[in-house]
Amino acid sequence: MPSFGDEASAAGTGFPARAPLPPGADLCRPHPQSKVTVRDFYESARDRLEMEIVAGETGLGNVIGEKSLNRPALALTGYFKHFGSSRLQLFGAGEISYLADLRPETQRVILEEIFRKRIPGIVVSRGQHPTPSMVALADAYGVPILRSRLKSKDFTAEATMLLDQKFALRGNMHGTLIDVRGVGVLLRGESGVGKSECALALIERGYSLVADDYVIVRLVGDSSLLGSGKDVSRGFMECRGIGIINVASMFGIRSVRREKTIDLIISFVPWREGIEEDRTGLESRELEILGRKVPHIQLAVRPGRDMARLVEVAVMVHSLRQMGHDPAEEFNERLIRMMNPENAR
Repeated sequence: MPSFGDEASAAGTGFPARAPLPPGADLCRPHPQSKVTVRDFYESARDRLEMEIVAGETGLGNVIGEKSLNRPALALTGYFKHFGSSRLQLFGAGEISYLADLRPETQRVILEEIFRKRIPGIVVSRGQHPTPSMVALADAYGVPILRSRLKSKDFTAEATMLLDQKFALRGNMHGTLIDVRGVGVLLRGESGVGKSECALALIERGYSLVADDYVIVRLVGDSSLLGSGKDVSRGFMECRGIGIINVASMFGIRSVRREKTIDLIISFVPWREGIEEDRTGLESRELEILGRKVPHIQLAVRPGRDMARLVEVAVMVHSLRQMGHDPAEEFNERLIRMMNPENAR
């Protein structure tokens, strides 16, 4: 039976799991951007957004080109200069009322111009009924019409969040992700260096496992890196010498999380004579994941070191720095003040 680590090595970042990355390399090579279809959107959010298909079911394979919605208010008046034709079109109470006030012939001319722009789909909010012209044109042009019971602003907020996730840049990488004191810590290093054993010790202290060995990463928004594990391996860990263990069964359901932001990277490296170790913490280091910089700490692994305790301390130092308190800087400033001749008098 192959281990999770073997799978990560074969299908991971594109770099061998046992070899060091080139300087400045991105830890996580992004996957090719997958296409988001109207069917994907509908099936993943049908219950959440209270949607149903009204017309144009043959066009469910249409590709949504952008992650935001478009309100076609100006397009209904004949102005198409900045029309977002690649987005889902949201018809709210205003748009439907405006169409209802038009003569059927005028309404059809305006709507046909919109449908000719090859829009991916239409959503009608507030549970309203699309006009007969909308239904006829949707079937003719293969453009699905979805009806939602939600108000326009509520639908927009939920749908934009969902589309943002679906359009998010993503990749996968070798490592173990764990939630320590609310901080998402990615433990990385060559196979067998002790990442899973350290994670197990942290779980025993009440922290939560997100993913072991194989981490799926998504870039949500402009800067948030969200890490998760595969559904099939969620809650399981490989412990060398013992085998696969079920973390949730052993330590309780609170010991497992579905996903967590990646806030700190800690690299484990085997200790050797002459290895360079940071003694002051004055120099801030970062590594890149999907083009975003993440704070990085390197720890040497050697017999007798409590790696789980060191990870806990590293997390506390990181949290202090996030709040504007840097122990290394504070100590350095104290030394400078003491060496100042004016303070020596």
